[in-house]
Amino acid sequence: MATLADLLQRQAVWRGGALAAAAVPAVPTGFAALDRELPGGGWPAGGLAEVLCPGEGIGELQLVLPALAALTAAGCRVAWLAPPHLPYAPALRAAGVRLERLTVVRAPGRRDALWAAEQALRARVFHALLIWLPRARFPELRRLAVAAQAGPGFALAFRPPEAGCESSPAVLRLALEAAFEPGLETEGCRLTVRILKRRGAPVAAPLRIPIERPARALGRAPLSAAWPAGVVARACAA
Repeated sequence: MATLADLLQRQAVWRGGALAAAAVPAVPTGFAALDRELPGGGWPAGGLAEVLCPGEGIGELQLVLPALAALTAAGCRVAWLAPPHLPYAPALRAAGVRLERLTVVRAPGRRDALWAAEQALRARVFHALLIWLPRARFPELRRLAVAAQAGPGFALAFRPPEAGCESSPAVLRLALEAAFEPGLETEGCRLTVRILKRRGAPVAAPLRIPIERPARALGRAPLSAAWPAGVVARACAA
């Protein structure tokens, strides 16, 4: 019979007081300070993560663009599902994202977005899926989390701050706050990242991630004003 010490040496066993095993598959975020605090050193592959932010354009996309750039450069496909505005292709290209490997999916409503996200994850063709979810119930998130387990990459849901008071099956939850110093265009910008949930001990202090002043990666035009219902478009045009 295996002893307790033998069991604890196995990677499948996780102790709540420590980070999950380093062998946990993950996609590096591109920010060393953040990767050091995340199990596996990045966005959880085969898992659902949540980013809670108070509004659009505070730098939330800059937190994920380095990973998207690395994935698309390696030939992987990524998808954006139900973004609030049309992606601004020049900004994405400047960040290193290969636009021919980016798929943008418009969903008429919340249920359509959740259904499309689940199908995209189960198809196992995307190594990163970003979905914007102003509202979501626990059973709906649970279905996404289960579907993400079958995929090769990570699923990331952007949700409002009040969602932090709700239960979630996500393996990782981050809360963002903008911290820009007045009068500075590119230097002195910080994104405050609070790790609300991870596989491991809680993080007491927030992280200060240096970023450039956010570029407009999302355009101003609502998707409903740009595309007919049901269309799936690629953001490959400048």
